[in-house]
Amino acid sequence: MTSALRIEDLTIRTGDRVLVSGFSAAVGRGEPLTLLGESGSGKSLVAQAIMGTLPPGLVASGRILLDGADLLRLDGAARQTLWGRRIGLLPQEPWTALDPTMRAKGQLAEVHRYVHQRRDADSLAAAGLGEVGLADAGGHYPFQMSGGMCQRLALAMAHAADTPLLLVDEPTKGLDGVLRADVVTRLRREIAAGRLLLTITHDIALARALGGTACVMLDGQVVEMGPTARLLDVPAHAYTRALIDADPSAWLPRAPREPGPLVIEATGLAKAFGRRQLFTDLSVQVRQGEIVAVVGPSGSGKTTLGNILVGTERPDRGWVRREPGVAPTRFQKLYQDPPAAFVPHQTMGRAFKHLVQRHGLVQERVEELLARLKLTPGLRKQRPSELSGGELQRFALARVLLLDPVFLFADEATSRLDPVNQMEVAGLLREACEQDGLAILFVTHDTVMAERIADRSITLQ
Repeated sequence: MTSALRIEDLTIRTGDRVLVSGFSAAVGRGEPLTLLGESGSGKSLVAQAIMGTLPPGLVASGRILLDGADLLRLDGAARQTLWGRRIGLLPQEPWTALDPTMRAKGQLAEVHRYVHQRRDADSLAAAGLGEVGLADAGGHYPFQMSGGMCQRLALAMAHAADTPLLLVDEPTKGLDGVLRADVVTRLRREIAAGRLLLTITHDIALARALGGTACVMLDGQVVEMGPTARLLDVPAHAYTRALIDADPSAWLPRAPREPGPLVIEATGLAKAFGRRQLFTDLSVQVRQGEIVAVVGPSGSGKTTLGNILVGTERPDRGWVRREPGVAPTRFQKLYQDPPAAFVPHQTMGRAFKHLVQRHGLVQERVEELLARLKLTPGLRKQRPSELSGGELQRFALARVLLLDPVFLFADEATSRLDPVNQMEVAGLLREACEQDGLAILFVTHDTVMAERIADRSITLQ
């Protein structure tokens, strides 16, 4: 069988710096390719080179052959004619693929109008929303939907485009177990239908379920490639073994400890959106040095509960009592979609310079924390759009911790991180609890992680 997508000696540079070196791989019909590796390893750059969306200043060389045509020889206008017709993309941050001014059904209908007959667009969109569990969300704007709901809408749009090649970047991040299983099923259907599938993921279980070929990248180079099952069962490279060993199922649970004084308490909370009741008569306490996990399916109100506790949303009923005498800035949130937390045109270095000036922070402490989170001087020169989701999440975590919070609402704080960085960030959160008495409400879709990192859990349905 001849591969329909072949990448030969792909190298991506910015000036004299090589970001991806000599990447070669093939994707065949029924033979998906999955890229694994830590944030900044070059995985997303490979996808951007295929799409023709590399950031300004980055140059790609080598060959990217789609059905025999070298994409790197096409100009920008010619590349764009392939979008939605020959190449589809499910991006890492789903909300960036959505129009904030359009309702969910309208966005999906627009894709169907582009691909199918205009008269069928609305009925096809309604059916597509139902297939991904969004039948009641057709009238919602993206800002009214959870991260998981946006992810499912973007997946429905990518499926509707029906392109021969589908690039999928972190399709299971932020999803609960049921929805993750649904995404796996849908991607396997795409493979069975003959679509070419290239997946970028931190999810070892997803890679295993998709099969085909797995490729592990580190610092822009391929360190190991082979049949997925064999690579994951008998890894040859030390970094591959580290990725597998860092899975939350291998973590030691948090040791029992005596709870400290109350930092935040809520009693009798109730919240509804329209006719949908998220929760009623809900009471929550989080104490000093304690991690309380909140688990539940996408759209169950996990983020809404956290927003109520930090004061950015009001409950329909009930009350919240926060530790008296503490400045509001010490009740912080780590956002589910980190790009939304940063000014798009501002470099990260400038953002942190303003943070230091505004809050009178000690520069040495800033440098120490950034170094610990592997946020190098080079990364600080980048704008949010030039960073991976994992890199942005680490910047967001650094910014929050520098403000010396007493309470942190961590909304899917590790879902965008590769397993190794995920374990390190979880360790940093634990350390902040143990050494500084930080109280954390930890929202996660991952019940295994909740068991390992939290002192106790709350389940929303």
